[in-house]
Amino acid sequence: MSSIKCINIALQGGGSHGAFTWGVLDALIEDGRLAFEAVSGTSAGAMNAAMMLQGWAKGGRDGARKALADFWNDIGDMASASPIQRTPLDRLQGNWNLDDSPAALWADLVQRTLSPGQRNPFKFDPLRDLLRKHFDQEAVRACSEIKAFIAATNVQTAKIRIFERQELSIDALLASACLPNVHDAVVIDGVPYWDGGYRGNPPVWPFIYACESRDVVIVELDPTVRMGVPRSNAEIADRLNEITFGGALMSEMRAIAFVQDLIREGALTGTASTRLKAMLIHSINDDDSLASLGSVSKFNVEPEFLQHLFRLGRAAATRWLASTFESIGVKTSVDIAARFL
Repeated sequence: MSSIKCINIALQGGGSHGAFTWGVLDALIEDGRLAFEAVSGTSAGAMNAAMMLQGWAKGGRDGARKALADFWNDIGDMASASPIQRTPLDRLQGNWNLDDSPAALWADLVQRTLSPGQRNPFKFDPLRDLLRKHFDQEAVRACSEIKAFIAATNVQTAKIRIFERQELSIDALLASACLPNVHDAVVIDGVPYWDGGYRGNPPVWPFIYACESRDVVIVELDPTVRMGVPRSNAEIADRLNEITFGGALMSEMRAIAFVQDLIREGALTGTASTRLKAMLIHSINDDDSLASLGSVSKFNVEPEFLQHLFRLGRAAATRWLASTFESIGVKTSVDIAARFL
């Protein structure tokens, strides 16, 4: 077996599409040839990171896989109580989208006309209840061998807030996943936060300053390219969401590419030459499969859909290991300019 290689892994957010990341992590952890120095995440990526760390603290690799599986399987169990379901025709056609779901259309209308506080005065929050059941704060903070960087957006300053492993809590995870049209801002120490995807989806820069490993593996959920012009309101909203939440990653990749050029040209001197290092960027994605799923499907938590995404993620990670493992620690395997710039 090849020697173990150390990486940092960055987990993009995307609602129920985070089950794809579950599959990716399951395959990478099971393979055994990778060590994880740090993990960053936003929204669903933050949930995956937390489950991975607490499982690792309790039972190593097997514990991490079990914690992730328990969390996502429990999300699937919640589907029976959700009014947002695929139509019978969608089920017959094998269509995972919810664009024609009456409940999804009604929820979209309500979100456009009422604020979260107006439509949910009793603060009903199934995700908080789920985290109360699964999130083990002591175990997460005790996972000293893996660093964590979870992103949220400061509502007042519009700046990114990074919660590190020793700061993680249920509120920090909820802040990272707080869509402002769905939930009230999550207030932590008097500061209101929204979804971290507006400023880092996922954050990459903490790896540069806080980690030794130069390798960053980004698990992507949103396709970077979607051909054609959106026509319907749903299609326009879908693409706008992808552009908005993908913008932060593109900005980071542009900055990283610029610094890499300076390093290659020997243009950095003084303290900058010691603080910055050449980063090796890798990506695990499945644009062909995920591009066919509209953003509304991110609210689809049917067990069959989550298992479908899990299998896609495992397959993508398996292909990536076969094609890219030898590049880890050696070279960047992503054409940054073509994919992000």
